[in-house]
Amino acid sequence: MPIHDQSYRRYQGGKASPGQAWLVIARAGIMNMLRRRAFLGVLIFAWIPFVVRAVQFYLSTNIPQLELLAPKAETFREFLDQQQFFVFVVTIYVGAGLIANDRRANALQIYLSKPLLRAEYIAGKAAVLFAFLMLVTWVPAMLLLLLQVLFAGSFAFLNANLFLFPAITVAALVEVLLVTLTMLALSSLSKSSRYVAVLFAGVIFFTKSIFGVVYAISGDSSLSWLSFSDSLDNVVDVIFRLPPGYETPWQVSLIVILGLMALAVSVLERRVRGVEVVT
Repeated sequence: MPIHDQSYRRYQGGKASPGQAWLVIARAGIMNMLRRRAFLGVLIFAWIPFVVRAVQFYLSTNIPQLELLAPKAETFREFLDQQQFFVFVVTIYVGAGLIANDRRANALQIYLSKPLLRAEYIAGKAAVLFAFLMLVTWVPAMLLLLLQVLFAGSFAFLNANLFLFPAITVAALVEVLLVTLTMLALSSLSKSSRYVAVLFAGVIFFTKSIFGVVYAISGDSSLSWLSFSDSLDNVVDVIFRLPPGYETPWQVSLIVILGLMALAVSVLERRVRGVEVVT
């Protein structure tokens, strides 16, 4: 049989631009979740409060007797507070296995053996959870703001509350970034997504319980920084120009949140490696 020439040939294929590999991971992760009917049910359920609020806005603008239901700036703060339950559910459903499943399958070595930076891998995984969390927080809140303008037929409410656009955006970003980084860090610590889910729930409920016990004994809410969720609530109240719900200075709560983010990034930097070294 003839032997064909196997000499060197210059690569003729296309080359992806550096820094875009995370998009592939993000797209694959998002599409994988959207194929799950149970998760689609969770997303639909998470939008029920939006439908209820939309009906409330419509009734308040069309029936004078129901003017008491008219939205205020606090209404949008309350809506984001309502969505925290769905943030918790979506975070566990989507985020628990993002890195843990790759660790269980020893896929990190495969990912990081390719021309893929560790930062790109983390960004791709984070984008999956980030996208779905914004879908149940920022997107419905902004749509509610637009619906209020459409139902009222004027920009009076919007002109009086222009700060709501940046307030909703900043509040959603702070919450989603904190939750996303925390979950990714926890997911990198284990090969079991179930264990990660329990660990995430434990972090939230345990810290809240500690503060609850301290508050019940002392009656002093200045130690709300002990709680993961209460620190977030304190900062979000200030973002919406509302009095903080706790006596803790909002700057302290913000430092706690930034510290948790920095800790999560540090954990990811140490745990996401191509080869795990056992000492």
